[in-house]
Amino acid sequence: MPQTPTPADLQKSAAEQGGGRTSADRGRTALAVGVVEKIAGMAAREVSGIHALGSGFSRTFSAMRDRVPGGKSSIGRGIKAEVGERQTAIDIALVVEYGVVIPRLAAEVRENIIAAVERMTGLEVVEVNIAVNDVHLPDEPDEVEEEEVPGQAGRRPRVQ
Repeated sequence: MPQTPTPADLQKSAAEQGGGRTSADRGRTALAVGVVEKIAGMAAREVSGIHALGSGFSRTFSAMRDRVPGGKSSIGRGIKAEVGERQTAIDIALVVEYGVVIPRLAAEVRENIIAAVERMTGLEVVEVNIAVNDVHLPDEPDEVEEEEVPGQAGRRPRVQ
C-alpha cells in the first residue's frame, strides 16, 4: 500500500524539481532611489522636533510644485539616497524646531531611518548623514505661507 507523502516529503520534492534553488536565486528585485527616499522621509517625519525637510529653497520650490494638479509628491524632499544591490547611503537636510537638543534629535532621526529602510527594503544602510539647515522659531511664519503662488491670490482652496 503506498504511503501518503508528508509535508517534508513535498518540500523535498519541490526543492529537487527546482534544482534546490530558492526563490531568491530565480530573479532580482531592484529598488528605485525614490523608494528609499520616500521611506526615509516618512521615517524622519515620525520624529518629534522636525519642522521640515530640505533647505529653504527646496522647500519653497516643492511647496509650489505640490500645489500644481498632478504634481509629484514631496515626501522625499530634502533627501538624497544612493542605492546599490545590497546597500544604501542616505543624506538628509532638516529644519528643526527651536528648543530641541539637536544631537539627540539627529540620533533619533538616524535610528528611525535605518530601522525603516532596512526593515522595508532589506538593504543595509551604511550611513545616514544629517545636515541641520535651519531652526524654526515659534513666532516665525512658515516660508510656504509667505510665498504666494502665481494665480492663487485671493482664492480659497479647492479642497478641504
